[in-house]
Amino acid sequence: MLLLPLAPGRFRQGSPRHLPSCSPALLLLVLGGCLGVFGVAAGTRRPNVVLLLTDDQDEVLGGMTPLKKTKALIGEMGMTFSSAYVPSALCCPSRASILTGKYPHNHHVVNNTLEGNCSSKSWQKIQEPNTFPAILRSMCGYQTFFAGKYLNEYGAPDAGGLEHVPLGWSYWYALEKNSKYYNYTLSINGKARKHGENYSVDYLTDVLANVSLDFLDYKSNFEPFFMMIATPAPHSPWTAAPQYQKAFQNVFAPRNKNFNIHGTNKHWLIRQAKTPMTNSSIQFLDNAFRKRWQTLLSVDDLVEKLVKRLEFTGELNNTYIFYTSDNGYHTGQFSLPIDKRQLYEFDIKVPLLVRGPGIKPNQTSKMLVANIDLGPTILDIAGYDLNKTQMDGMSFLPILRGASNLTWRSDVLVEYQGEGRNVTDPTCPSLSPGVSQCFPDCVCEDAYNNTYACVRTMSALWNLQYCEFDDQEVFVEVYNLTADPDQITNIAKSIDPELLGKMNYRLMMLQSCSGPTCRTPGVFDPRYRFDPRLMFSNRGSVRTRRFSKHLL
Repeated sequence: MLLLPLAPGRFRQGSPRHLPSCSPALLLLVLGGCLGVFGVAAGTRRPNVVLLLTDDQDEVLGGMTPLKKTKALIGEMGMTFSSAYVPSALCCPSRASILTGKYPHNHHVVNNTLEGNCSSKSWQKIQEPNTFPAILRSMCGYQTFFAGKYLNEYGAPDAGGLEHVPLGWSYWYALEKNSKYYNYTLSINGKARKHGENYSVDYLTDVLANVSLDFLDYKSNFEPFFMMIATPAPHSPWTAAPQYQKAFQNVFAPRNKNFNIHGTNKHWLIRQAKTPMTNSSIQFLDNAFRKRWQTLLSVDDLVEKLVKRLEFTGELNNTYIFYTSDNGYHTGQFSLPIDKRQLYEFDIKVPLLVRGPGIKPNQTSKMLVANIDLGPTILDIAGYDLNKTQMDGMSFLPILRGASNLTWRSDVLVEYQGEGRNVTDPTCPSLSPGVSQCFPDCVCEDAYNNTYACVRTMSALWNLQYCEFDDQEVFVEVYNLTADPDQITNIAKSIDPELLGKMNYRLMMLQSCSGPTCRTPGVFDPRYRFDPRLMFSNRGSVRTRRFSKHLL
């Protein structure tokens, strides 16, 4: 299929579609904000960038295991990050963070609904013009290509439908709403196209691979390009390609230390899970785990095809390729069947592999990074002045290039706003109102007061997570992941009160941060300065961070 760019009438003056006719002097003027590291000198080609984004792929439970070709072609040819996190363990808020480089409290996408600002008109008006692809296109002269799942409510009639093409994209090939593999509708540059259930022409992961290869064949050779390919895998309904439906028949969800145990001393939502799980629940989650891996085999094929095509066209050595996921996942941890949303490592930690110019092969970095760093890093690659952005994240391009004596962060913020209606679930009348995402055995994965914020800290001496819930208990969870990597023991009541106070204050500061203030030294950074007087209000009571119920 030949993928055409947006119609000329849809392009704004000064967009990359006008750049080929520019004189060198005018081109320098237009791209003045992107000269940076690479410049636009004669004979210099600014790097291309590819961002591969999967849906619900964990790192902790072996989510990268099926992707042998991806690990060989990206990880072994570049750098694998062992401490990559998302600021919210849910699709739409996390994807919004990738696009904007901001924490959820700054981009205001709090869940997967229009009411939660997921692809809403407010998002389109305020945030989309400032995403990093919009900057790449308008300020840096990049061709920008998108294929796959955008945001969960994209295409909703109340928010412009499939005719809406977000600012910043030269080529737009986006899925209507949430992940599917068959029987879906795509927006192709604002025009709807329905797909059925014929594997050879409709299986979405393969369709995304084919249209991506088409882009590489038909793109302009006079401008650098950015591609974002967002696969449905391994999101439910976990429909594998026919050739992979019998793979991993002897694979089961990992029986790690926190599998099928009661969440003692945890938030009430975790404590309500039934332990031990029923045999039917375990059989269900094992089957889900297996199917998730099966869907990833097609992603592995996509990556191989893409890398081979880049090599064939001579673009590979000048292209950065990023591979990551929007959030993690759990299958039976603390007796929760399947989902994400929770504050634990299995939900907030994701794969991150990068290859590209100047990156040495077979490297592993322990540096603490988050998906709010992807936008700044890609803009840095393009040579854009990051001081001109309002992003909370920071460029990890110096890490990729092996910079020595690098001053880096020691903590990141994780925040989530729980979902639940003030009604009782009719299938589980014994449960109180406010729960959601409930399974047939009345174990629920979310609730309106499953609203929390955490400071995830990593330093030379500490590997710590501090979390507060916005509920009547003002419940606190703290984990020392050096001693307790499975987060079984909540040490909130036994940890040094002074340290607890510092973490409380740091959390409050991060939840209020914006731009540069999100990058200030953490508690265990030698540059950190703590003023205990700031912990108290004028009346002498301890200050606590108030969670916003209505962020829009």
